[in-house]
Amino acid sequence: METEPQVTYRDFDPPALAGGRIRERIDKLERIYPRITACRVVAETSSRQHQKGKLYHFRIDVSVPGDELVVNREQNDRHEHEDFYVAMRDAFDAMERQLRAKAAKMRGDTKTHVPPPHGTVTKLFEDYGFIEPPGRAEVYFHANAVTEARFEDLSVGQEVWFNAAEGESEKGPQATMVRPTGKLPPL
Repeated sequence: METEPQVTYRDFDPPALAGGRIRERIDKLERIYPRITACRVVAETSSRQHQKGKLYHFRIDVSVPGDELVVNREQNDRHEHEDFYVAMRDAFDAMERQLRAKAAKMRGDTKTHVPPPHGTVTKLFEDYGFIEPPGRAEVYFHANAVTEARFEDLSVGQEVWFNAAEGESEKGPQATMVRPTGKLPPL
């Protein structure tokens, strides 16, 4: 970390071990995402109306190159956050999730939805047809595989999305779902 972490306690004296525990959690954040440039932690209390005890609130600001991540754990009427360490744990756990997601995105591990193959209807018969995907052999499909349209409404030359079955039918590769491209592709 480029700068020393800042920890601020507002409106209360911290528990005896608070500083060490917070530093341990900051060190863990650095192991998850080593490029942290700054970290600021603010702990404060607030009284709940018509209740005994005070709730602890944590705000954690973490600066990384090109971004700032923030956790602002204002827990309304969460009895367990009357405990300083529970409120601290929940706030740091939330920051860890953000840093893990950022690290995964930097590595390119984020999920991408690949649309299904598409092609052009090349032949239509009474209750089946064929689709020609770009650069691949024709794919057979039965009228029952057509979704979000009627088989009778398809025409030769029409663009469609399709899902191919594993293996082949007696007529070659087979589509299990055929949908006109005017509809959104399935995810």
